[in-house]
Amino acid sequence: MTDAMVGADGMSFGSCLIGRAHRPFVIAEMSGNHNQSLDRALAIVEAAADAGAHGLKLQTYTPDTMTLDVDRDDFLITGKDNPWTGRRLHELYREAMTPWEWHEPLFKRARDLGMIPLSTPFDDTAVELLEDLDAAVYKIASFESNHLPLLRRVAATGKPVIMSTGMATLGELDLAVRTLRGAGCRDIVLLKCTSTYPATPENTNILTIPHMRELFGCEVGLSDHTHGIGVAVASVALGATVIEKHFTLRRADGGVDSTFSMEPEEMKALVTETERAWQALGHVSYGPTAAEQGSRAFRRSLYVVRDCPPGHALSADDLRIVRPGHGLEPVAWDDVIGLTLPRGARRGDAVTFDLFRTS
Repeated sequence: MTDAMVGADGMSFGSCLIGRAHRPFVIAEMSGNHNQSLDRALAIVEAAADAGAHGLKLQTYTPDTMTLDVDRDDFLITGKDNPWTGRRLHELYREAMTPWEWHEPLFKRARDLGMIPLSTPFDDTAVELLEDLDAAVYKIASFESNHLPLLRRVAATGKPVIMSTGMATLGELDLAVRTLRGAGCRDIVLLKCTSTYPATPENTNILTIPHMRELFGCEVGLSDHTHGIGVAVASVALGATVIEKHFTLRRADGGVDSTFSMEPEEMKALVTETERAWQALGHVSYGPTAAEQGSRAFRRSLYVVRDCPPGHALSADDLRIVRPGHGLEPVAWDDVIGLTLPRGARRGDAVTFDLFRTS
C-alpha cells in the first residue's frame, strides 16, 4: 500500500484546521440543486451558512466536458433504483451544471459568510477557473478517481485534495493516492463513499474509515448519501474529520439531487451532532473526571443504622451500604465488622476511621 505520509493532524483548508484535534469539517454540497437559478443558488449558500456548514461545494463542468451529445444506448441512464433512469447523460449534465459565470459570486458569498468555497473539477479548464478563484482545496468525485490525468493536474496546484472513494478497489485507490502524491499533493483526505443515490446504511461500511487512515496515512471522512444524520455522526466516532452531504432548500422543490439532499434544519442538526460526537471522543479515561467529583457523594458507603453504646463491637446488623458516599467504601465491610466503637455511634453516622479512635 501507499507509504504513510501524513500524521493524524496538521492540514488546513484556508483558515480551517482539519484533523482529529479539531471539530469535523462539514461540507454542504450544492451540486445541481440550484435548479438553474442564480438567486436560488445564492439562497442555498446563505442557508448553508445559517445552518453552520463550514464548506460550500459546487461542481465545475459543462455537458461537453463530461460526455458526448449522442443519442445511443451507451449514453442512456438505466437501473430501477437510479433517480435519473431514462435520461441521457448530456441532458442531465446540461440541467445540473453550475454556469461558470456563477462561480465567482457564489465563492464570494460563501467567503463573506465565513465558509470555505470549493468545487469538484472535471477537466483542466475547470481547474483553471478554480485557480483563478483561488480555491483553497479541491474535491475529486468518486467517478473521477480513475481519471489519472485529472488527478495530476489538480495535484500540481499544491492545494489539499479531498477524494471520494466510491466503487474504488483497494488497488485503484492505492494508484490514485500514489498519483496525487507523486504529482505534488501533500495533503489528502479520503472520503468513504457509497455511490448509490440514496445509499442505505447497510451499504455504507464505515468501519472502512479507520482502515483507510491506517493504510494511506492521511485524513479520512465520509461522503454520505444516506438519509438522516445517524451514519455521519457514527463516522466521527471512527475518525472521520470531514463530512460531505448534499444540500438543498427544500426537497419538495425538486431538482436532480433533491431526493437525497439535506434541508437546512437537518444540516444544522448534522453540524451540531457531529461536533458533539467529536467532543465526546476525548481520550482513554478511567476514574472520576473533574466534572464528576461532586457526584461521588451519591455513591454508596457504610452507615450505622442503629444507636450503639460506647465499647460496642460492630456487627452486620449495625451497618448498611447506602447512599450517600461520605462513609468508607463498601469494600471495607469485612474489615470493620467486629471492631469496637470506643465512643459509640448514632443511627445515621457515616462509618469513618474516626469512629474507631479513642480520642
